Amino acid sequence: MLPSLNLDLVRTFLAVVDAGGLTRAGERLRLSQPTVSLHMKRLEDTLGCRLIERSPRSFKLTGAGEILATHGRRIVVLSDELVAKLVEPAVSGLVRLGTPEDFATAHLANVLAAFSTAHPNVALEVTTDLTLNLIERFGGGEFDLVLIKREPLGPSDGVRVWHEALVWACAAHREHLFTDTEHDLPLVVSPHPCVYRKRAMRTLDQFGRRWRVAYTSTSLAGAQAAVRAGLGVTVLPKDMVPVDFSVLEGPAMPNLSATEIALMTASSLPVAATKLAEHIVHSLERGT
Repeated sequence: MLPSLNLDLVRTFLAVVDAGGLTRAGERLRLSQPTVSLHMKRLEDTLGCRLIERSPRSFKLTGAGEILATHGRRIVVLSDELVAKLVEPAVSGLVRLGTPEDFATAHLANVLAAFSTAHPNVALEVTTDLTLNLIERFGGGEFDLVLIKREPLGPSDGVRVWHEALVWACAAHREHLFTDTEHDLPLVVSPHPCVYRKRAMRTLDQFGRRWRVAYTSTSLAGAQAAVRAGLGVTVLPKDMVPVDFSVLEGPAMPNLSATEIALMTASSLPVAATKLAEHIVHSLERGT
């Protein structure tokens, strides 16, 4: 008899593929690296083949891993769609969601795709903006749901759905350009208002290191292009640092405290928006 696939193990495998490694996948899934390794071993033992070839500096899918990555996603989507159709009533309507651009890019695509597959009659209107702008627009009634970056506030202001450890990041192999404390640290930031911008400046002020804004960009892609060009240092969530960036550490750089992503909901929600809010919370809790 053919072995049966454990979908939880397949989800872990897909998270490893998407994150580019076991450690980052564990951070997204809120699992320890040994637990992710155990899941991978159990999956490989079940299938009787290697799925990933790893070394300290490389990560590559085997032929079997490529097949599982392609078909595994379809299996997971179909499973979620089937469960939704069986246990949830059909819903329709428009849901207006606001979210920070970087979080949407890194974590929301698969979450929203799964929701759309399960609820094809729901139209999603997703808007990206800076957190403080999202909060202002949410207060003006422009959104049903907003995901916001915030300082750790607990449960009083929205529902925490994600924990973000922050790091200083620069272009790979250019760390030496930014360790000289005799010169102002050049920053690549989003325009005001921005939680990360405020966090960077406040942390450096408290640390006693001089800084200057070297480049301001309204888009994540623009900011990352500036960092790649060596124009300065930026603040990023630890699990969103591109592979061609380096994390800047050492005595010249202060530690950054973590932030949170919280989901805020309007006081009166249509059924479709309520379903999406539940789906986002559940999906991010399990690291989908």
